[in-house]
Amino acid sequence: MGVWLVGADMLASSRFAVSPLIETVAAMKAFAGKGTHPAQRAWMDAHAPAYRKRLLTDPIAAALVEATLRPRWVADFLVTPPDDGDGTFEGDLARLRATTPAEARAQLVEEGVPVPESLRGADLIDRTAELLTWVWELALRRDWPRRRRLLEADIVARSHRLATGGWAAALHGMRPDLRWAGEGRLQVNEYDHAPVDLAGARLSFIPTLCRDGWIVLDAPHRYVVVYPCAGFLADPAVAVAPAALGRLLGPVRALVLVQLTTAKTPSQLCAVTGYALGTVGGHLRVLLDAGLVQRRRTGRTVLYYRTARGDDLATATDGAHPAHSG
Repeated sequence: MGVWLVGADMLASSRFAVSPLIETVAAMKAFAGKGTHPAQRAWMDAHAPAYRKRLLTDPIAAALVEATLRPRWVADFLVTPPDDGDGTFEGDLARLRATTPAEARAQLVEEGVPVPESLRGADLIDRTAELLTWVWELALRRDWPRRRRLLEADIVARSHRLATGGWAAALHGMRPDLRWAGEGRLQVNEYDHAPVDLAGARLSFIPTLCRDGWIVLDAPHRYVVVYPCAGFLADPAVAVAPAALGRLLGPVRALVLVQLTTAKTPSQLCAVTGYALGTVGGHLRVLLDAGLVQRRRTGRTVLYYRTARGDDLATATDGAHPAHSG
């Protein structure tokens, strides 16, 4: 397995962050069918055709995507991690532009990726930046405030789990092959690699609205885990509530309660249930008054989570047939 050796000091200084550039790359993966999700269907339908047409008519862009976005690998120079206090697309892109074409090609060669003639020129980084900027303007810039709220809400939820259950709880469910193994060992994938000591480096965790994630290595300075945003990318199988719970609470209210397996904001609940903010907010107030959920404010974000009574009620009906929410 791939293991990072992480000391207590590094854990204390590690951070969650959002990255417009990483979200842009995640969008490209989704457009290629490598990470889409039912909740993004309308967004996909609006923007994927233009992206695919661009690749059909721009051979260099197509070659760049083929070389840097693999099913289980993303070229690190494409997703330079954000600096502390940064969080703009322009700031992310500036770090990418600091990469030389030779350094970028060396990453591809190291991974055994053939480098086509069209990517061997001095304009490789300029071409990369131009394509990423085009995707950002096409599909993400106008939607970024909403996406950022969802991503930051996931970070707040993870921080809540970190405060109440430690790192094992905060990392639980982040990625299928990632877990806290104890004794300073963070398993990041299932590859048979020698453990990597992260002493002196920075460790970051970045959520994305992509269905999968990846590891970013800016060795020896920064290491990043990119992971699916749990609040938005909930299990699509939990689309309706159990019938018994639906008859007791009403199907929409029951669905809201079922989705609170982890703490979520009202915006996240809107994303995973498909209901408007006013509808979700009204049902949350009823559940709160009934003692089935509790809330906690962190800055400008409000998290809702099930109480012990809410857990008992939701899990007692897990085996029942779903109730329609239409």
